Amino acid sequence: MQLRKVFILGSGLMGSGIAQACAQSGIEATLCDQREEAVEKALETISRSVGKLLEKGVVHGTKEEILSRIHKSSGLEGAGIDADLVIEAVFENLELKREVFRRLDRAAGPDTILASNTSAIAISNLAAETKRPERVVGIHFFSPVPMMGAAEVIRTSFTGDETFALAVDFVRRLGKHPILVQRDIPAFVINRINYRANIEAMKLVQDGIATVEDIDKGLRLAAGRKMGPFEIGDLVGLDVTHGALLSIYEETKDPSFYPPAILRLKVGMGHLGRKTGKGWYEYNPDGSMKK
Repeated sequence: MQLRKVFILGSGLMGSGIAQACAQSGIEATLCDQREEAVEKALETISRSVGKLLEKGVVHGTKEEILSRIHKSSGLEGAGIDADLVIEAVFENLELKREVFRRLDRAAGPDTILASNTSAIAISNLAAETKRPERVVGIHFFSPVPMMGAAEVIRTSFTGDETFALAVDFVRRLGKHPILVQRDIPAFVINRINYRANIEAMKLVQDGIATVEDIDKGLRLAAGRKMGPFEIGDLVGLDVTHGALLSIYEETKDPSFYPPAILRLKVGMGHLGRKTGKGWYEYNPDGSMKK
């Protein structure tokens, strides 16, 4: 058995990226959002991205063929009709995701696998909201999804062996390396490492030790990263990082994960990154960084 048709709830940066990765790999994907204009915007973004990747020879086929594999929806009615896998990619908030999983459990067919793309929330918290915990798994992609070569597959104490194996196979079919997380903990593996480094970077800026620009430059040139932590933070959204850190803190009560004051201040001011034109950096209307 293979997961051939995917339903993605949430058409933001992650949801649209997952849909694009599916379509480029020959997998049918339905992109769903309660706001129709959000889906339309996502499809425009996907079209531009696919065009660039085709020009570079990174993906094969035609733009029309790839885009024809992405369908749109403004409701959950189709989740159980034609989907082998449902991936939740909504905002990083535990109560929101719990409600989403309750709705997905009702809407999806009994054999459909439910997955979350959460970067920080323990998958067990979401599986517990369903009547199919053995068919719930975490599939955590990294941003930007079409370009990143790995995805974490997270097993809960409920996840069935078949569900886990199908999720691993799905990640491989997208051309990505599955990172197997054998026990469910908040933030899993890669973000457990990354978030601690990012918190330390924010504190270094907060204390006046180094600038955002120099930290990003140093990690690009000295650590071989393609992007520095602040560049990635602006791409993902400071509110997303803030929500993820709060989720980890609330579940673990580990004060080292509490969002630093500088991050809380920026989120409070609405400086959320590229999507608002200002985060750790400032941006032009076309999304390019101001010099």
